[in-house]
Amino acid sequence: MHRIARFPAERIQSSPRKTKRALKWTLFSVTVVLIALLVTATTLIPISSDTLRQRLVAFLSDKLDSDVELGALSVRTLPGVHIEGAALVVRQKGRSDVPPLIDVRNFSVDANLMDVWRKHVSRVTLAGLTINIATGRDDDTATTTTADTSDAGAAGMARSGYIIDRLDSTDAQLKIIPSESGKTPRVWAIHQLHMQHVGINQPMPFQAALTNAVPPGEIDTNGSFGPWKSKDPGKTPLRGMYTFSRADLSVFHGISGTLSAKGTFGRTLDHIDINGETDTPDFAIKVSGHTFPLHAKYHAVVDGTNGDTVLERIDAQFLESSLVAKGKVIASPEEGVGRTVSLDVVMDDARLEDVMVMAVKAAKPPMTGGLKLHTAFVLPPGESDVVDRLRLNGTFYMTNARFTSLDVQKKINELSHKSRGESEDEKTTSVVSNFQGSFVFGGGRLTLPSFAFKVPGATVKLHGHYALRSETVSFKGDLLMDAKVSQTQSGIKSLLLKLVDPLFKKNGGGSDLPIKIEGKRDAPSFGLDMHRVFHKGP
Repeated sequence: MHRIARFPAERIQSSPRKTKRALKWTLFSVTVVLIALLVTATTLIPISSDTLRQRLVAFLSDKLDSDVELGALSVRTLPGVHIEGAALVVRQKGRSDVPPLIDVRNFSVDANLMDVWRKHVSRVTLAGLTINIATGRDDDTATTTTADTSDAGAAGMARSGYIIDRLDSTDAQLKIIPSESGKTPRVWAIHQLHMQHVGINQPMPFQAALTNAVPPGEIDTNGSFGPWKSKDPGKTPLRGMYTFSRADLSVFHGISGTLSAKGTFGRTLDHIDINGETDTPDFAIKVSGHTFPLHAKYHAVVDGTNGDTVLERIDAQFLESSLVAKGKVIASPEEGVGRTVSLDVVMDDARLEDVMVMAVKAAKPPMTGGLKLHTAFVLPPGESDVVDRLRLNGTFYMTNARFTSLDVQKKINELSHKSRGESEDEKTTSVVSNFQGSFVFGGGRLTLPSFAFKVPGATVKLHGHYALRSETVSFKGDLLMDAKVSQTQSGIKSLLLKLVDPLFKKNGGGSDLPIKIEGKRDAPSFGLDMHRVFHKGP
């Protein structure tokens, strides 16, 4: 799934940036630490005065090395320990200028006295838990404080040895706050989270239902997490399976569709191995407006500490064509906020008409035929249309290509007939063409620096460009014919053209005519490039 994708095996203190990244995965351990400390405190602090809340705040502040606030608190010890609290806030020490690291609207803890003696908590319930992670900040002091808080909490939990038999959380949020002011935080809404045998020194089974941030969609996942590796969070084990439903792809400007996905994941946080498949029955690219089904299977490796993803292999199918791709999705400082998708794409068995459905507005594709294609695919982050950001650089080969426009195909047929010097009576039926060349795509414009196609009797070599939005073409090149120019006509025209045969003579016989093709895609004009006729050169 798109955001399960998207963890260096060094100590959490090794760099400010890695420390911040590791905080994304302390949701479980920090919650466990807080609850264990609450239970420990209530067994150690007298409950006979109104000063309990202040003493508990001081206790938590010391153990977590943080600024702690707590609203209402009530404790009952008979027949078992029952704690209820509200407005629990944990801030980085001295950092009132940023949102709190942890904010809990309400919580409750239940344990019987025997369980407390055994360092077990029967059940913990959290409502309105919010974890705020501020990314990309350059304040080393703040980062160090956060790292100390995480390590101190983990160490405290390890010493306490408490196990939570069941943890239930509702309406939780994980917020990733950009360093740039004015940027909207990315929010993961964790509607339901259920964990069992929660402790820092053992695997913790879990079930969760959450809303993915981008693209928005619903995720259901279950598996196990831990034991938590406090000194090396990236090596924390995890495994499980997931389903991703109703993901709205229209948030990516320029495309649309409703995606669903399912798969499995495992290994460690810094090397999450994911195998899955996706289905988008109504995928569309805005520039064409056509919808078509898109199915893909993929194997990816995700670094959970920073979100970087290596796409080991993608097998995608659309209409009657297929492609294979591999690459990566990583943060790129030079590209600014967001991630860059870089792929190597190969189509060995595709149909030209299937590919053109993606990019051409016409009710039917302008060409049909076989297609082989190899291209580099780069999609930088940004808010503009996908077509305007996408960059391609590759080669293609089309076989048995025909134009669906009768006017265009008629011109190709006539080109072939005349290039062979056929008379009207000798004309054969429709001809097919073979195309090959290289291409570069960027800014919504397809540039063909080297492009050639063959029909019986002629070879056309061109260079130029095609604009996707305006659907206009502009090409120049050479028409190499087997016949002489005079042989393309009959009667008086043929006699007159004999005078110019030497002007267009090519090596080995036949003719070499400078040509140009311009105009709208469905009705281009073909003609001699008179400038090149009288001025040699491109």
